[in-house]
Amino acid sequence: MTTWMVTGGAGFIGGNFVLDAVRRGFRVVNLDALTYAGNRDTLASLDRESNHVFVHGDIGDRALVNVLLAEHRPDAVLNFAAESHVDRSIDGPAAFIQTNVVGTLALLEAVRDYWKGLEGEAAARFRFLHVSTDEVYGSLGETGKFSETTPYAPNSPYSASKAASDHLVRAFHHTYGLPTLTTNCSNNYGPYHFPEKLIPLVIAKALAGEPLPVYGDGKQVRDWLFVTDHCAAIRAVLEKGRIGETYNVGGNAEMQNIEVVRAICALLDQRRPRADGLPRASQITHVADRPGHDRRYAIDAGKLRDELDWEPRYSFEQGIAETVDWYLANQDWVQRVLDGSYRLERIGVNA
Repeated sequence: MTTWMVTGGAGFIGGNFVLDAVRRGFRVVNLDALTYAGNRDTLASLDRESNHVFVHGDIGDRALVNVLLAEHRPDAVLNFAAESHVDRSIDGPAAFIQTNVVGTLALLEAVRDYWKGLEGEAAARFRFLHVSTDEVYGSLGETGKFSETTPYAPNSPYSASKAASDHLVRAFHHTYGLPTLTTNCSNNYGPYHFPEKLIPLVIAKALAGEPLPVYGDGKQVRDWLFVTDHCAAIRAVLEKGRIGETYNVGGNAEMQNIEVVRAICALLDQRRPRADGLPRASQITHVADRPGHDRRYAIDAGKLRDELDWEPRYSFEQGIAETVDWYLANQDWVQRVLDGSYRLERIGVNA
């Protein structure tokens, strides 16, 4: 049986990936530090699943990672672990450097040493896949798209920390020969998304009858990628990607933030109308923009399509409808998340 070690597998993208991988028959060793965005509830359906081993720990704990690698002998390590919210990086950048840079370095060193000890077929098939973001490329104008050759120009502490981790992965391949793969994705959305991010935040506040905060004029453009499509892309890269290469993953769904918010409002009006009959778009409130807010991201995923035969299956309309339906059906999960320290408050204003 193929064994994958997944770091950050109780988070949003990592959790969705783990759930899907176990359903597909893979054995997963799941290492997660369970910081604010890590949630064991996401993995509740795997509690009695023998193919899922959960370990509470940090990728920066070199001794722990060494033990897990030696004990479970994974065929691949997939690194989803990261501090990932731009607003939080504005308030506290040090945590992002610690996890995304120092932690990734420690993980790479442990994995390099483990891989060097493998022999024959086990060494040849081993992969280290690093999951990153399109934010490392900076901001686009009204035209153009990010490609794998776009120069890095990160504009937030978060994207700078992810850029550094990407460079470390590249360096470990070129210096030590470690068989690495890197993916840079656009904005993900879907089930189990921590409610500080735009889409789940808007859903939660809309249902609560609270103002829906839209940064600035709301015309910032993002390429939206349904998390199920992203998981499929990662599997394709892991199984067929060329060692040492980077692959951009996009959803072919460029939308202004204000359009996303209005789409959510319209879906909630259909499924859960307000008692007073007013449209939920009436709750939209424009607030001061995020410091250094990138204006537009867009992904050219042609390399992934042409080399690995991957394309997104979900349109934004399909994905956002499925996402809204999931949150309406899983309010207990949302409430347990909100029982922690996060209360839908505005963060990322300490610039």
